[in-house]
Amino acid sequence: MSFTLAIVGRPNVGKSTLFNRLVGKRLALVDDQPGVTRDLREGDARLADLRFTVIDTAGLEEVTDDSLQGRMRRLTERAVDMADICLFMVDARVGITPSDLVFADILRKRADHVILAANKAEGAAADAGVIEAYSLGLGEPIRLSAEHGEGLNDLYTHLMPLADAYADRAVADTPETDVTLDEDDGDMDAAIPMPTVNKPLQVAVVGRPNAGKSTLINQILGEDRLLTGPEAGITRDAISLRTEWAGPDGTTLPMRIFDTAGMRKKAKVQEKLEKLSVGDGLRAVKFAEVVVVLLDAATPFEQQDLRIADLAEREGRAVVVAVNKWDIEDNKQAKLKDLRESFERLLPQLRGAPLVTVSARTGRGLDRLHGAILRAYETWNRRVTTAQLNRWLSGMVEAHPPPAPQGKRIKLRYMTQAKTRPPGFVVMCSHPDKVPESYSRYLVNGLRLDFEMPGTPIRLWMRGQNEANPYKGRKKAPPSKLRKHTDGRRRD
Repeated sequence: MSFTLAIVGRPNVGKSTLFNRLVGKRLALVDDQPGVTRDLREGDARLADLRFTVIDTAGLEEVTDDSLQGRMRRLTERAVDMADICLFMVDARVGITPSDLVFADILRKRADHVILAANKAEGAAADAGVIEAYSLGLGEPIRLSAEHGEGLNDLYTHLMPLADAYADRAVADTPETDVTLDEDDGDMDAAIPMPTVNKPLQVAVVGRPNAGKSTLINQILGEDRLLTGPEAGITRDAISLRTEWAGPDGTTLPMRIFDTAGMRKKAKVQEKLEKLSVGDGLRAVKFAEVVVVLLDAATPFEQQDLRIADLAEREGRAVVVAVNKWDIEDNKQAKLKDLRESFERLLPQLRGAPLVTVSARTGRGLDRLHGAILRAYETWNRRVTTAQLNRWLSGMVEAHPPPAPQGKRIKLRYMTQAKTRPPGFVVMCSHPDKVPESYSRYLVNGLRLDFEMPGTPIRLWMRGQNEANPYKGRKKAPPSKLRKHTDGRRRD
């Protein structure tokens, strides 16, 4: 990416709509009500032959206090300082407001390059607003319609001369990421694809509102990148961020981490915007490799926490359960014992999954979380050879033979691993439809215990073998017209 473009402006001028158009996907939530976007969202943008990073920001408002809007404004001002170019967007149909004048003055002082865009400029009704935009003193405004894709050629014309200068800088600063690994390297486990800069580990942090998801991710990143506060439900978009998380041993873990909106009970989700936010979070779970279910130490394992953990298991993701706000817990030993007992009892499908205690506010426990995520990922990628599986299956059947429903004996003949991520196994047997669920659970629990796959989802399929007569379907030889007598003579 040659440069970074930040889209800034008042709430509801169409910043997220333009962001979605530049990245070519509906990444940012869009709604008619103002103030939908709260966090900074980055995306890989494409405009003709230009490739750059675009940042969608929260709407600028005239507040300077520590309110939610004030924190949103400070985050947007930080994006202005980060970006190479700022696209200042105004609403051509509303015209220039006093807030636009204030923010134009801020951008003149803080930004190196500012491009002015008058959005919603389709039709004659916007002519007056476009002309009025000249009064901001930021040059000729680009006439845009983010909704309909009009004016992008003019935006390209403005970006092109700036992009050439940043392209040279990008070539000099680009790190080496395409590294070929030696197949004979004894330190690498060929069966487990370890995360790289090109293919980072995908981690989603999910949980109820106000569990501390954004605070935890800020602590991992080492900077206040996400909007946080005491109010529940601040995060709306599922924000993805790239980082290299340093572990306790000094090694770094290339990672793309998703911050998701808090998920409440379905009956309580009434507003359209919250439905969009929760849907965005569910998509993040489907794209993740490891899901961190974040609980509040004060009220752990509530019904919604169990639903979220079960969702991650049903999607086949590696799961880590993290209990936040551990720094304000008084009786830690007794609380931890209760947590482990509740985990075993309420989430038997994730028995053995890592359970770690953290404090997102102070950063305590992040080293344990780093190790738990790596262990869960390695288990999720575990592969067992067919020879090991079949020796194991013989022992399991000998210890506890399958039942004979309706007098039909079930023979388990052969077992192999069909997939990883999560581990999936196929057992070839007679009468697969007659194998009871309890016996499948017996085999799955044995796999977890004997092949060290605690906590990861395991899929087990029973398949029938074709036992048809091998001579069935062959043409019979025509009967001979001459028959032999027992004395050897022939007769017609």
